[in-house]
Amino acid sequence: MKSKKILIVEDEMIIALLIERMVSNLGHEVIGKVSSGEDAISVALSEDPDLILMDIRLQGEIDGVEAILRIRENKNIPVIYISGNTDSAYREKVEQTDYIEFLSKPITISELDRSLDYAC
Repeated sequence: MKSKKILIVEDEMIIALLIERMVSNLGHEVIGKVSSGEDAISVALSEDPDLILMDIRLQGEIDGVEAILRIRENKNIPVIYISGNTDSAYREKVEQTDYIEFLSKPITISELDRSLDYAC
């Protein structure tokens, strides 16, 4: 499996660092870590990642689902959602986007590895 360029969108810094370490340990490159939907859109469009690991509730006005919808207006970048929020209203919003997988926090490296294998 070829190394992927991955953008991490997570508003909790400790979780972002844990995910970054997992991604690196699995042999992929983290091209950015951002905490808001606005930054996710900007970095995704400028850096062109192979994959986005996206939390749903973020800092700023734009949540993860809205950020993906806006990114997809310009680029079709695959997404894996990683969220502690499994409430049905959010799940319905998520279903409006084409995504690879929805992982519930806390995630394990083996779950992430399996998802990345599936995505790549």
